[in-house]
Amino acid sequence: MVNTTTRYRTLDVQKLVLLAILAVIFLFLSLVAPNFFAIRNFTNILMQVSVILIIASAANLLMLTGNFDLSVGAVLAFSAIMHAYLTKHGVPIGVSIIACCLMAAAWGAFNGIMVGLLKVTPVVATIATMYAARGFAFLIARWDGGANITAGLPSNFAEFGRTMVFGQVPIIILFMVAVFALFLFVEKKTVLGRLSYAIGGNPSAARLSGINVVGVIMVLYVLVAALAGLCGVIQVSRVGSAFPNIAEGMEFNVIVAIVLGGTSMMGGEGSLIGVLLGALIVGLAANGLNLFGVPYFYQTIAYGVILIGAVLIDQTVRRRA
Repeated sequence: MVNTTTRYRTLDVQKLVLLAILAVIFLFLSLVAPNFFAIRNFTNILMQVSVILIIASAANLLMLTGNFDLSVGAVLAFSAIMHAYLTKHGVPIGVSIIACCLMAAAWGAFNGIMVGLLKVTPVVATIATMYAARGFAFLIARWDGGANITAGLPSNFAEFGRTMVFGQVPIIILFMVAVFALFLFVEKKTVLGRLSYAIGGNPSAARLSGINVVGVIMVLYVLVAALAGLCGVIQVSRVGSAFPNIAEGMEFNVIVAIVLGGTSMMGGEGSLIGVLLGALIVGLAANGLNLFGVPYFYQTIAYGVILIGAVLIDQTVRRRA
């Protein structure tokens, strides 16, 4: 097993590599994209990064245990469509927000039971949840009488998602800062953070030492799903209408940010600071592709190339550490 000193040295090298990549992307876009420095463009980048980083803050701890969640995009869509459905049919907005986050957490609990208790592999369990949650999103829209929920929403439906803090900062960016700070504290200073590293480093030893491995995994799956639900509520509120196909592929953006940030998919190694850098790279890359008018299907190819590059960088740095 890699000792602690070697692990931290590897992570430091990876962060330097990520900072260099960020600098290159930033310099390139500043030279060739005339609208790159517009305030609105930077706001769009931060808003895109916000959704990824909010979910990845918890998902990183989950991956530290050697597990992952492919259902976050579908859970986000389910929460978004459910929030629109509930508020349209008379449920107060505050109550609906709490209810949707709790329902999202229930999807996470299901994932935790499947993976932690029943020992189903994460890829099978969370893909099953992905299909189920996305299917329910389409079904709820169908119950409402159409493919989407766009009409009949309360007049104040969009207020929450469009709230500006300090007059100019979208509320989702404030949530991103708060969630990131919270999970950075959890990672560095709490028992849950230490247990996540311990489980990922050696699951058998963790069980033998008395750690409730199943309980930790379930808690992390619930946290990941609840944050995906919160993002779904904010996103649908900001847009002002609900579409069941929202956030398709979001799970891969989250995983790319985490892996690019240096977290091992085998568990036991990683840091939230690295995830922040990875999310910024993903956000800047996506923004650059949008500024150049690159079609969506080419963007998906680019994300695949970024993921492969992230894995190769990760393996190269670890071999040389």
